[in-house]
Amino acid sequence: MSKEIEDHRLLNPSSNETFSSVIERHISRRRVLQGGLGMAAASMLGGFGLAGLSTTANAASNAAGEKTTLALAFESIKGSRTDAVVVPKGYTAQVLAPWGTPLNAKAPKWSKDLAMTTEIQLNTVGMHHDGMHNFALSDDTASSNFLLVMNNEYIDQDALWAPKGGATNADSGKRPADEVRTEINAHGVTIVEVKKASNGKWEVVGDSRYNRRYTSASEMKLSGPVAGSDYVKTAFSPDGMRTRGTNNNCANGYTPWGTYLTCEENWPGYFVKRSDRQLDDNRIGIETERGRYGWETAAGDASEVDGEFARFDNTPTADSADKDYRNEPRTFGYIVEIDPYTGEQAIKRTALGRFRHEGCWPGKLVEGEPVVFYSGHDSRNEYIYKFVSDAKWDAADARGAGDFKDRLAIGDKYLDKGTLYVAQFSADGTGTWLKLTPDAVTKDGRTLAEALGLAADDLAGIIIHTTDAADLMGATPMDRPEWGAVDPVSGEVYMTLTNNSKRTEEGTDAAFTNDGTAIEEPGVGYKTAPTNAANPRGNNEAGQIIRWREAGDHKAFDWEIFVFGAAASDADNLSGLTEMNEFASPDGLYFDGREGQDSILWIQTDNGYEGITEVTNDQLLAVVPAGLEQAEGDAAVIGADNQAQLKRFAVGPNGCEVTGIFTTPDKTAMFINIQHPANWPQSDDATAETDGSVRARAATVVIQREDGGQIGV
Repeated sequence: MSKEIEDHRLLNPSSNETFSSVIERHISRRRVLQGGLGMAAASMLGGFGLAGLSTTANAASNAAGEKTTLALAFESIKGSRTDAVVVPKGYTAQVLAPWGTPLNAKAPKWSKDLAMTTEIQLNTVGMHHDGMHNFALSDDTASSNFLLVMNNEYIDQDALWAPKGGATNADSGKRPADEVRTEINAHGVTIVEVKKASNGKWEVVGDSRYNRRYTSASEMKLSGPVAGSDYVKTAFSPDGMRTRGTNNNCANGYTPWGTYLTCEENWPGYFVKRSDRQLDDNRIGIETERGRYGWETAAGDASEVDGEFARFDNTPTADSADKDYRNEPRTFGYIVEIDPYTGEQAIKRTALGRFRHEGCWPGKLVEGEPVVFYSGHDSRNEYIYKFVSDAKWDAADARGAGDFKDRLAIGDKYLDKGTLYVAQFSADGTGTWLKLTPDAVTKDGRTLAEALGLAADDLAGIIIHTTDAADLMGATPMDRPEWGAVDPVSGEVYMTLTNNSKRTEEGTDAAFTNDGTAIEEPGVGYKTAPTNAANPRGNNEAGQIIRWREAGDHKAFDWEIFVFGAAASDADNLSGLTEMNEFASPDGLYFDGREGQDSILWIQTDNGYEGITEVTNDQLLAVVPAGLEQAEGDAAVIGADNQAQLKRFAVGPNGCEVTGIFTTPDKTAMFINIQHPANWPQSDDATAETDGSVRARAATVVIQREDGGQIGV
């Protein structure tokens, strides 16, 4: 989630022990054990024990075959505060596919004075690039010609409407219908074919048959437990099988059968419900007065079609749900599957839960085992989830480049039936996955269905109330779970916990939203929460990255802190960072999957912590986790003795977030996104500092070595 649109409300009122409290107890216990209880006592810790996960990871790597030990072959760069992208010596950075780039002949060439219209925006690259992935068109050209699929998270009204001096009635009053349609078309997902030219530069393939947009107006299918239920029946879809649009798409995922997963994050802010509010409306944070951009105010315009604007106002207006839009928000908050090759309708996969999904990352794939996906709820004091498919993975379902058949049908097989879990972290370095099913037993001994006031077999109701269900089961509130990444060899899972200014000190009482007094109350979330072992810092402005290893039964895991963010001068600089690698608010994560070698873990930031913003813009860092172990007395795997292994690789321009990332299969090009820059780019050279002022445009940046070699090594 971009800090530009962060919802600062705290919506989780539960009294479940928070991750910071778990971490604090975990660190304290570890230091006591290391201080003299000896190996017999230490062995009682289980899980990672005192050696850390890396020992287990190395064993897994060795079992998988000999690997080449990888070392980063660039010098960590200094922080930067300029209107330019900064990369190490010997590297180039090129701007590609910025907002407004034509996808076909229906759109004009970009100019700084271009007056954006509904039709132009529908046929150009969307606004504010975020998560993305590459999809090959053939095995031979997988590193030089492929589909770039990216999320367009939200909009900058000042830039969008710059030629006319800004949006009409942005904060109050009725919005013009065509402005609203244009803003709707600026959201969603862009699919664009890109190709490397003979001179080494990358370019958009204009008028490619693959180029297209999925927007906040595109018709989509619902699938899984919620589809067809009374919860999602609307005037547009009385049978509850369809909806329109996907919104506030932040991070992403992908499937082994070759589809793209886009994730609906801060979507509640687009909807308004003034009366008849349900428990999930309050718990998830549906607005009460005006949506983020006031789209609902265009309702009633003479040009309105099928309630295209009315659907954003969810106040009941009829005698039944299938005649108004009271249920429209319940068609949002899901993982959305897209076949990037065919243009088929996207499908919202409701079995993976309904909340503010940051992203959706596949676990390590094993033949004959279930397919697993991880997702974080990116809000303060919210939770980490896992979905485990009922179907076991069949390698025959893999789809390679050029094999276009039945991709979404395969998605039906693995994504519509399975079990959703939520994570509970313990101070001893172990954790438990808690089932979110109607018959799961809550902390007070009731079934989850009974505790939520649902029918005994109402799985759809559990999904609609995912966050309340997690509260009742005793999940651990986290410091804003953001991106995840899975080590392709060991299967260890890493996740960023970006920050939490509403984390209070150990021993303080939790406070609750919606006038609640306990987390077990339906519709209630945490307003503030005390520290715990996994979230040990009160007023945590810098964040941390955790990692865990699964047990074989999908019911348990072992965890540890990988690195703490901090300014070098901070008193709680627990990972011993220096001016060459200090960071805060870790966000994006990516393993680059180097066959026969260790993989590099890439870390992106979306920082608002003054201790870092005063010395550098948002950045991209790199580390090779294999072989790193937590030293005695350290609070995290990365500590003062090995922090030099974490290196700053790139810095973005002023005002931006660095987000979205992948490398080409041959590792000679890295693609990242620059979102909401203040005054950039001025040309296709991303490293050129802006002279004067420009109409800011989010863009993809391609980083390559001047000698054509692999990135980072």
